[in-house]
Amino acid sequence: MRTTNKPTCCSAARTEEQQATVAQQNTINFIHMESLARSNKKEQFQADGLIYLPGGEFLMGTDDAEGFPNDGEGPVRKIELSPYYIDACTVTNEQFANFVRQTGYVTEAERFGWSFVFHLFVPDKVRETDAKPVPNVPWWLAVNGACWFRPDGNGSSIEERLDHPVVHVSWHDATQYAKWAGKRLPTESEWEYAARGGLIQKRYPWGDLLKPGTEHLCNVWQGKFPDKNHASDGYVGTAPARSFPPNGFGLYNTVGNVWEWCSDWFTAAPADDRIRRNPRGPSSGGSRVMRGGSYLCHKSYCNRYRVAARSSNTPDSSTGHMGFRCAADA
Repeated sequence: MRTTNKPTCCSAARTEEQQATVAQQNTINFIHMESLARSNKKEQFQADGLIYLPGGEFLMGTDDAEGFPNDGEGPVRKIELSPYYIDACTVTNEQFANFVRQTGYVTEAERFGWSFVFHLFVPDKVRETDAKPVPNVPWWLAVNGACWFRPDGNGSSIEERLDHPVVHVSWHDATQYAKWAGKRLPTESEWEYAARGGLIQKRYPWGDLLKPGTEHLCNVWQGKFPDKNHASDGYVGTAPARSFPPNGFGLYNTVGNVWEWCSDWFTAAPADDRIRRNPRGPSSGGSRVMRGGSYLCHKSYCNRYRVAARSSNTPDSSTGHMGFRCAADA
């Protein structure tokens, strides 16, 4: 593994001052989703597109030369998981819209009044009036009005993206959706086991080569980041949730497309080898784990679209390349 820690395309996060501004509103805005949850029946999970995984032992993490030790990707360790269910796909705009219709839920991006949008997606008019640059990450703009149903800011919509992953959702938003659906967010170890699709210590869900043939197998950046994406995989931004071939377990887009929230607090400290069965991560922290990479990942800059790659963000942050999928106990 490399000893240097390259920057990530996902470092745009809300500041402590911004968090404090909206915290007072949050105390009265959250809905008791537990009372709205559907019953956790096996038939309902299958109807919702969850896949049953038997669990067992697998090798988590990597010592790959392309990995980032400072991200806490290693060491490789043996983990044992109990059986569980996990979504075949990330939650889509259509699914999230149904959640909002039934509950009246208001996301954190809506309460803040803005979210982070990749600069190439912001129309000139919006850029002039509703966008602010983000220090140290100029490819992100803080755009007023950007949220899950206005992904590129005021004037945009999800009308043509209903089957795409919902984005501009914080960890808190994802958790509330999962509770409403009678599910939960996957742990980081559950996510990686599922993402690997049964393969052992491979770099990607299909093997060690990003493009083993003539066809692209995931939605990542092609071109010179962050200014030119020639989209040879077919997509400049998000792709539909059921794009590209699924992995060996039947999961779609476990690398690329959008980062996916996990339940764990993030730490880059070496893994505790004493906790090998159903690990839950640290008991506290400042940011939550994200896995899988996104359409903005490129080998020259981020290279975090490998199944062992990790990143994190504050749980109230939202961007145009962060989504989630749900899991459930078996």
